[in-house]
Amino acid sequence: MIEVLTSGRPIDPKGRYLHWDEMRHRTPPDGLTLDEWWMGTAYSRFAVARPLPLTSVTGEPFRISNIDPIQEAVHRIDQYASGQIQADGAIANVQSSDRYLVSSLMEEAITSSLLEGAATTRRAAKEMLRTKRSPKTHGERMVFNNFNAMIAAEQLAREGRPLTPGDVLELHRIVTDGTLDDESESGRIQQPGEERVVVVDSDDTVIHRPPPAEELPGRLEQLCEFANGENVEGFLHPVVRAIVLHFWVGYDHPFVDGNGRTARALFYWSILRSGYWLAQYISISAILRNAPGQYKKSYLKAETDSNDATYFVIYQLQVMEQAIDSLRDYLARKTSEINNVKQRLRSVSRLNNRQLAIINDALHDPSQVFTIQGQAQLHRVVYQSARTDLLALEAMGLFAKAKLGNQFEFYAVGDIQDRLHHLVEAEKQQIAHEVEAAVRRS
Repeated sequence: MIEVLTSGRPIDPKGRYLHWDEMRHRTPPDGLTLDEWWMGTAYSRFAVARPLPLTSVTGEPFRISNIDPIQEAVHRIDQYASGQIQADGAIANVQSSDRYLVSSLMEEAITSSLLEGAATTRRAAKEMLRTKRSPKTHGERMVFNNFNAMIAAEQLAREGRPLTPGDVLELHRIVTDGTLDDESESGRIQQPGEERVVVVDSDDTVIHRPPPAEELPGRLEQLCEFANGENVEGFLHPVVRAIVLHFWVGYDHPFVDGNGRTARALFYWSILRSGYWLAQYISISAILRNAPGQYKKSYLKAETDSNDATYFVIYQLQVMEQAIDSLRDYLARKTSEINNVKQRLRSVSRLNNRQLAIINDALHDPSQVFTIQGQAQLHRVVYQSARTDLLALEAMGLFAKAKLGNQFEFYAVGDIQDRLHHLVEAEKQQIAHEVEAAVRRS
């Protein structure tokens, strides 16, 4: 028995934190039975685990084990998502444009709603948010609410004050506004005497019964204390804290509906409050929606293995890393597209070097505003030359202008890349016609 207990490790030789349901299908190390292998593994996990203030329905505390895979993952996230450490150029440049932020908030709002079963199409949802029209369907209302909740969570994070139960209830009110059969249930936890919500599987099998309603006020207070770092012994990494907050809301399930959306909004608040600016530009819901079964299973693993929340933490860290990788791939792809457009634009005779520089700046930062005086000073030309440059770009349909006070401001149109493509093709056709005409004349 001593040999079994002292030889155990929290992770297997491949670095996996296996649940018994996974381990029982594998071959144990030499000299051990499956039961002995599991016993040694479980013992080693308890030895390095730390309790959380979150308790189960039976009053036992949840725990997490700060194992190497977690430390490695949070280190990588620190490198790419924190404002304290310089990220690579493609990631850092995303901060220069509000366009990326708005687009990312839209993506998170849409996929979070779809994850919860919203009946709408991605195209219709994006059209609604971009044009700021009122939602027409229940599904669009869920997306609209989620978008507002992301903005509210971001504003709450910027304030930097401690989280209160009222803040949590307000986030829930925002995500459920106009979507519940009984509007009085929006922005409040379930009350004693009400039929308690349960979590069911696809075949309506109950897989989780949350704590009774009588305990919810106290548990919500504890959640806020934990979110503010008030009731935890020792250091808990901010990313792990945000993930545990996500888990906590899902486990307590305090609301009649909208628990998942509220949980993800709180995660978003927590990680932004800790300085992880890149979280504004990634969508964890997009990754979760690709494998909803894994999301649900990470909860079940925690609950069925002596309240071990490590399973959920590991899964959510993997989701975050995938979301960051997706953003990096997207930015690399967009950078390549921009470079291709810039290269092809050199053949457009109607554009001078100053105009090419303006277009280049607009492609890298679509939110940038250009003024005649600013361009005259930047390129050291007279006012009239700068004015001609910008008005010509407007005439080509690449830029629009608006009057602010006594001067005009110019900015790139939303589909500038498509218009540049058409401009290049038109230039090619013009050159071909001129060549053909010259050949005929000769």
